Amino acid sequence: MPTTKPAPAAPAPTATPQPSPAPSAPGHMHTPAASPDDTKSQPEKSSAMAMPSPAGVGPLLVMSGDDMGIRVGASEANVMSMGAMASGTTWQPSSAPMYMAHKQSGDWLIMWHYNVVAGINSQGGPRGVTRLESANWFMPMAYHKLGHGTLQLRGMFSFEPFTFPPGGSPLLFQTGESYKGQPLIDRQHPHDLFMELSAQYTLPLGERGTWFTYFGYPGEPALGPVAFMHRMSASENPAATLAHHLQDSTHISFGVFTTGFTYRWLKLEGSVFNGREPDENRYDFDAHKWNSRSARLSIAPNRNWAMQLSHGFLRSPEGLEPDTDIRRTTASVQYNRPLKNGNWASAFIWGRNHSRSPREVHILNGYTFESTLNFREKNYVYTRLELVDKNELLRAVDRARLGITDDHPSFRIGAFTFGGARDVVSNEKVSVALGSDLTFYSKPAVLDQLYGSHPVSWKLFLRLRPAKMDMSSMHGGR
Repeated sequence: MPTTKPAPAAPAPTATPQPSPAPSAPGHMHTPAASPDDTKSQPEKSSAMAMPSPAGVGPLLVMSGDDMGIRVGASEANVMSMGAMASGTTWQPSSAPMYMAHKQSGDWLIMWHYNVVAGINSQGGPRGVTRLESANWFMPMAYHKLGHGTLQLRGMFSFEPFTFPPGGSPLLFQTGESYKGQPLIDRQHPHDLFMELSAQYTLPLGERGTWFTYFGYPGEPALGPVAFMHRMSASENPAATLAHHLQDSTHISFGVFTTGFTYRWLKLEGSVFNGREPDENRYDFDAHKWNSRSARLSIAPNRNWAMQLSHGFLRSPEGLEPDTDIRRTTASVQYNRPLKNGNWASAFIWGRNHSRSPREVHILNGYTFESTLNFREKNYVYTRLELVDKNELLRAVDRARLGITDDHPSFRIGAFTFGGARDVVSNEKVSVALGSDLTFYSKPAVLDQLYGSHPVSWKLFLRLRPAKMDMSSMHGGR
């Protein structure tokens, strides 16, 4: 995780900062050095400012320039940027806005993030359906100085097993995992009730480096980009990516151990983990061998950019195909730019599965570009453009109908989403938005008999989350 080298902590200000809204999703990093890309010029050294206690949020939480961070152990200069924290141990640009609430409880800093999206999901064409549903999660976090380092505890919980239709959320051309012993097709599976229960311990190595260990049951290994629900580039889009099982599907693994090092803007980490996808019982804890492994290199050259390259071996990820292993390679570039009255976040992601069984070998690629523009504080427009290889779209009856003899024919699918949202309630505690989007598709003509010539899907939804944290109040007002 990249780390700024701020000056020694300044004395706490006498003015008590006003309570304010909250940070965004999770992860782990340090504040990267400023660059010409930044929207505000940064001093050569950022001044880390410990927040007042007990009126503020305690000595763990510091301001480093315009970034909020968590102090690593007793170090005065080694800080993990809160804006950079994403899913598992991934990084996103540290300039990303944060939607979270916080409080100090004794020697613990407590934070929590939540997101609830509820509405109408209408998938077009002959295989499409219309359903009421809700995608949602709640994520508490706790930080504590322990020995020479800092301990992070994190949980993540979802009620999607109760708020998704049976078999999952309708999503044309989506594949992956199973329901009642059958592969899911044109459905996005619900997330487990327990999405993450993890602990991470970080030790400072001088003023610019760290060594960390992460354990999760469940948790997320060092493989892939920031999970789609935590990426700022997808913050308003309620749907999963069609490339989910080529890029970031390991974000729920029942058994993960990760360790790694960071130095300034670079991080190298590796994981051993259980590579089996969660089963269709979404309320329990799965138990499988930790026989999968991965490694990831991340770079955050300044506060507006974050990149990663990762590779992993997944042993028997699909329960319905226990003799198939996958070698997955991913790369991603994320860009975030704070604006005067908003924010602009974009990402490009590539994922590749090389699957092998005793009978056959398949290579599938998925490309995702997504971007979200927040302007005039309350308005959002977003897009997601995907090209994804799919080889599990057809059941036996479908192959017979189309005259296809291959058990796993591969098709290049395009999905192009355009949407917008507007905050209808926005105060220092919560943000409630009304949003909608349209998705258009491209596909081989052979699939027209099943999906129609030009299916179009749409969504209408309400989104609830904490309000964006006001950094100026953390400086004691400016």
